[in-house]
Amino acid sequence: MNTVLLAFDSFKGSLTSREVADAFEEGVRSVEPDCQVRKVCLADGGEGTAAALVDSLHGEWVEVEVLDPLMRPIRARYGLIDKGQTAIIDMASASGLTLLTEDERNPLKTSTYGTGQLMADALARGCRKLLVGIGGSATNDAGTGMLSALGFRFLDTEGDILEGCGASLERIASIDASYALPSLEACEIRVACDVTNPFCGPMGAARVFAPQKGADEAMVERLDRGMAHFAKVLLLYNKVDVTNIPGAGAAGGLGGAFSALLGARLCRGVEMVLDALRFDELLKGCDLVVTGEGRIDRQTLMGKAPMGVLEAASHRGIPVVAIGGSVEWCKELEDSAFASILSINEAGLPLHLAMRPDVARENLRRMGRKVGERFP
Repeated sequence: MNTVLLAFDSFKGSLTSREVADAFEEGVRSVEPDCQVRKVCLADGGEGTAAALVDSLHGEWVEVEVLDPLMRPIRARYGLIDKGQTAIIDMASASGLTLLTEDERNPLKTSTYGTGQLMADALARGCRKLLVGIGGSATNDAGTGMLSALGFRFLDTEGDILEGCGASLERIASIDASYALPSLEACEIRVACDVTNPFCGPMGAARVFAPQKGADEAMVERLDRGMAHFAKVLLLYNKVDVTNIPGAGAAGGLGGAFSALLGARLCRGVEMVLDALRFDELLKGCDLVVTGEGRIDRQTLMGKAPMGVLEAASHRGIPVVAIGGSVEWCKELEDSAFASILSINEAGLPLHLAMRPDVARENLRRMGRKVGERFP
């Protein structure tokens, strides 16, 4: 094994992507000291995506004062890469569910306005490409908050400007884009979207996700009516039928807003991340790729970071080993194309001990030695 590429997602609640890779590298080098090791931090488009890309691509952070989901001032940050030409934004940093207490959760009131403020700041700095992860939202405003921060105006039947929140959706009569930021025209936007839920209806944003964000049954009904109404307004506005866009229901309809009004491309999170990393270039000359995440199970094969790595490396005929803090075996994993799937923890180790950073590091070193010996 002359060259190995380590491409880990974080072991959530235990170690960051970088910490996982560093510990594993120590183990590999203890048995293969002359091995060339390449390391990148991965994410699947959700929270932590910006951190992974800023780390791997030696980017920088920008901190901005924005409004949280309940329109209160907070400090949030986004990343810059490509010499400041590309911004990486985790919407959860400004509009995420973790910014609220359980009692504060109410998707009729919450707004994505702060996410739009992050985007506006990036555009003002000259960014012409935005990579946006939309996982972990506290909102169901169909992106109207974000769009309001970018200059769009949503008007009721009297011509009054509506607040961008879930409660306003059923009152929107028209859309005014005459004040939208001109820089949006020349900006390429890619959105990490790993769900295919439609904008509205039985499997739509409100019915599937709003209860997780604090909505009771009455709120869900009202939000879904509002989403269906707003879809009709969009259709009249620019002839885009947002109800036919897979993933439009992501993040409370934010995916639909990005696609229908900003011309953004919705893509798998890992696809966006691997493209930004120029992963195909990193694979050149590699003899082995090692990837992994905290828990490997059936969900891993459904668009998670290790699966994206496997697909990319398989095209080049490079074997891929998957490492997990734990592995829940199923037929799909057994039939997968991974060269090997390994758990760093010995059977019977209690979860609270396995997740201790010092224990996880030592187990990763041990697994690094094992892989180094097995794939010399």
